Amino acid sequence: MLELKGIAVSNGIALAKAYCLIEPDLSFSRVEVSNTESENTRFKNAVATSKLELQEICEMARHKFGEEKAAIFSAHLLLLEDPEMLSAIEVKINEGINAEYALHEVSSMFIAMFESMDNDYMRERAADIRDVAKRILAHLLGVTIPDYSRLTTDVIIVAEDLTPSMTAQLDTRYVKGFITDIGGRTSHSAILARTMEIPAVVGTKTATKTIKHGAPVIVDGTNGTIIMNATEELSQYYINQQEAHEKEKRDLAQYRFLESKSADGYTVEIGGNIGKPEDVDTVVTNGGDGIGLFRTEFLYMDRQELPNEEEQFAVYRAVLEKMHDKPTVVRTLDIGGDKNLPYLKLAPEMNPFLGYRAIRLCLDQQEIFRTQLRALLRASMFGNLKIMFPMIATVEEFRAAKALLLEEQQNLKNEGFAVSGTIEVGMMIEIPSAAIIADLFAKEADFFSIGTNDLIQYTLATDRMNENVSYLYQPYHPAVLRLIKTVIDAAHSQGKWVGMCGEMAGDEIAIPILLALGLDEFSMNASAILKTRAQITKLSREPLMEHIEHIMMLSTAEDVEHYVRNHLVVYHQ
Repeated sequence: MLELKGIAVSNGIALAKAYCLIEPDLSFSRVEVSNTESENTRFKNAVATSKLELQEICEMARHKFGEEKAAIFSAHLLLLEDPEMLSAIEVKINEGINAEYALHEVSSMFIAMFESMDNDYMRERAADIRDVAKRILAHLLGVTIPDYSRLTTDVIIVAEDLTPSMTAQLDTRYVKGFITDIGGRTSHSAILARTMEIPAVVGTKTATKTIKHGAPVIVDGTNGTIIMNATEELSQYYINQQEAHEKEKRDLAQYRFLESKSADGYTVEIGGNIGKPEDVDTVVTNGGDGIGLFRTEFLYMDRQELPNEEEQFAVYRAVLEKMHDKPTVVRTLDIGGDKNLPYLKLAPEMNPFLGYRAIRLCLDQQEIFRTQLRALLRASMFGNLKIMFPMIATVEEFRAAKALLLEEQQNLKNEGFAVSGTIEVGMMIEIPSAAIIADLFAKEADFFSIGTNDLIQYTLATDRMNENVSYLYQPYHPAVLRLIKTVIDAAHSQGKWVGMCGEMAGDEIAIPILLALGLDEFSMNASAILKTRAQITKLSREPLMEHIEHIMMLSTAEDVEHYVRNHLVVYHQ
């Protein structure tokens, strides 16, 4: 039996076999061969096996994701039938070198040729050749490449890390949980795990080195514990824990149709954060009062080109219609940091989280931004749309973004499109400079949404993805709490509302403080909505407010947590 500890990022218990997404060793050497006929046969067999594999994957992608995603694999199949490339490899083999080296020589030549072309589409084909060559090479070497798109049994994914696009593709019919070596509670893969309601533990450092592929694994996403090859007695204990967790979820169902109101009658909104249109169903199922954050960047990921206006319009319309007249806050494109679009070919940066990202990229590449704004404005007729700009640091940025929005609104009206006249335009507060001058922003924005995931890391100068400094990621730090109070007070002085879409909004320690401060909207992963509503209905705001002055004078995050546990949660009816 093996036990590991990591950072618990998504509650629940999962028991299944480990599926290790570890890059296999595909190293090889140049070898002189005398039997070239046998070597050619070996190569042809590897190509044939790759072809059968890709045909199966292509059909599965077509069924699960539609023709667009399946087209990627169709292109790979065409490469496996390319006579120019295949014959060039055969020539190399006939010269007396092994198939692996011949494949490498020819594929490298084609990759270099495509990468040197002026046409973007042709340059992108280099990646297709690289993927196909890797698949053939793996079959030549007798090595299995992990491919979770073909799962048919329950598994727990084990990986060094999972990119946002990889996580978004996980099929929750079979993926019951995941474990990673790196990451933190607010990494995007962790956030998506909570959205999909699958247990996850990250930041284990050694999971990929110690957990064996196919071994039975238990993931405790509540306490951050992982167990491989557990005893029968321990397995039964976790099965009982899993059943208890499911019972708690059933008990919380009674709060689905209740108002989001404190015990003494203070009304708030509890909304859900989503990354893709399908996530709306989970928000509705959990009784969300609206959508407090639609992360639109996931519409741009895992594809070969930017989504056009019609594609985006269809998605935004579908989301708004599903939410009926409930508020839907859509964040404009927030690419950068750990969310990249390969087809944009952005230059590498020393510190991408402080670099060319989000509103900075959109104001610079206005064609991308205008396309999204047009799609949102056209969709506004189908629901209660609110538009929010991310990563705003200066008043000038907000004014520039809003000016483009108003310009496109007028353009659409000139073209005969109907646009709602009641769209609220707000901004994320996630940079300390924006929080400090919130009083100035409150005169220009219709609302604020506090993005605590970034606000905390920027305030405390700590990389929220880096487990080595995770101890500094402190939501209850006095500096963070003071900034939040500054933002809420500034907005309310101008009659504007304030939401919070960071993970802190669903934190049981933070909730009494936020309620006392007067936060208007709490938005979180859908699985936390009912638990948050249950907590708020048991709290009385008036008595909580009496403690705010004292809390703001506490010196450490630990002091704050201790004080809340001992004083604030007792106020309920």
